[in-house]
Amino acid sequence: MASVLVVEDDQFVRSALIRHLTDAAHTVRSVGTALEALREVAHFRFDLVILDLGLPDLDGSEALKMLRGITDVPVIIATARDDETEIVRLLNAGADDYLTKPFSVEHLSARIAAVLRRARTGGEAPPPAVLRVGGLTVDPLRRQAELDGARLDLTRREFDLLAFLAGRPGVVVPRRELLAEVWQQSYGDDQTIDVHLSWLRRKLGETAARPRYLHTLRGVGVKLEPPSDGQVPR
Repeated sequence: MASVLVVEDDQFVRSALIRHLTDAAHTVRSVGTALEALREVAHFRFDLVILDLGLPDLDGSEALKMLRGITDVPVIIATARDDETEIVRLLNAGADDYLTKPFSVEHLSARIAAVLRRARTGGEAPPPAVLRVGGLTVDPLRRQAELDGARLDLTRREFDLLAFLAGRPGVVVPRRELLAEVWQQSYGDDQTIDVHLSWLRRKLGETAARPRYLHTLRGVGVKLEPPSDGQVPR
């Protein structure tokens, strides 16, 4: 059971979410505006926030940034927007996951379970040693990464993805395994992985057309390995 805040201005959708979450034994509070959501998280402790983007007072993406300024509570975005640029912006702003409307209650339940599982078990395993792949250094304990001595500004999910791949240098990791180990999901949309890989490549100073560290094998998976001789330095 979890304490969930639903931020949704559509009364029909809001009622359906409240009913489903309550039936699943969660404790639910709900609001219809971004400002109300900020007041709620300032006064109550939540395990999860489900945030709509089309709010009447502030766009949900702005509300997300404001939420991240006062709490690290996991946030699932519920949106009708499926533009990749928008999704990247939301994930980079601190969203833990997103769902494109309309979605089934089963899909919502699976995403909630995965996000809560990550939040509750993320710190239980002993941290591994510092990982080094070429000029890339990843420190899981401090959750810091550097490339050629320069600190990388990574989101939480970008760091998790990079650390997982850095722990298996040269190994092609299937997308299904990435979803299971990094996202804690047994199934999902490949776009979730592609968005994070695209954003991570930018921060590593490379592109899909000219990879240095991150290599995608179409239809197989992804691997991280040190640049080969002759590649252009960052």
